[in-house]
Amino acid sequence: MLGSYFVFFAILGILQIVFPNLDFLKYQQADMNALMSENPWKFILLAVVIAPILEEGMFRTLIKPSPNEFIFFLCSWILVIAAIFIPVDVHWALKFGFLLLFITLVYFFLKELIPRSFQYKACSFLNRNYISIWMITAVIFGLVHISNYVDGFRLDFLLFLMIVPRIIAGFYFGKVKIENRSMVWPIAMHAMNNATVLIFLIPKIL
Repeated sequence: MLGSYFVFFAILGILQIVFPNLDFLKYQQADMNALMSENPWKFILLAVVIAPILEEGMFRTLIKPSPNEFIFFLCSWILVIAAIFIPVDVHWALKFGFLLLFITLVYFFLKELIPRSFQYKACSFLNRNYISIWMITAVIFGLVHISNYVDGFRLDFLLFLMIVPRIIAGFYFGKVKIENRSMVWPIAMHAMNNATVLIFLIPKIL
C-alpha cells in the first residue's frame, strides 16, 4: 500500500509539472481541519477508532463474509442513517454512547430477525463474487470520501485525484480481509493508516 501511495504521489508531482494550471489546493478538507483545531481528541477518536470500525463495517464486511459479518454490514449502514437524525447540538460523547448502545441492540435484533437460511445464502453469493465486490467496494469507499471536500456529491478530475489514495487504501484493506478472513485485520490496518496521517498533522493539532 505504501508503495502504491509512493507511485501515485510521484505521478501527481509529474502532473503538477506538466499541467501547472491545475489547482491542487482548490479542494480542502475544511470541516475536518476545523474539527482538528477545535477538538483534537474528538478528531483522534473519530479518525483512529470510530472511522476504521464503521467504514470497514460498511465495505469490507461484504468481501467473503461470515453471517456475523453480514449482520455487521447491515448494522453499519443503519448506524450511519440513524446518526443523521441526532441533533447536531447533542454532546459528541453522549451521541457516540447512544449510537454504540443502539447499534448493539440492532445487531442482536437483526441476528434473530433475519432467517439463518437467508444469511447463509447471502454470504454464499458474496463469497462466489468476492473479486467483483472487492473492486466495487474499493471504488465506492473512495467516492464516499468526496464528502470530505465538498457538500453533496460531484466529481471532476481534481476531486478524483483527491480520492485515489482512498481507493488504493480500500483495495489493500480488502486484500487484507481476503487473506486473513477476519475483520480485525482491515480495521487494524485502517486505524494504522489514519494514525500515520495524524502523526504528520500533530504540529497542526498542537
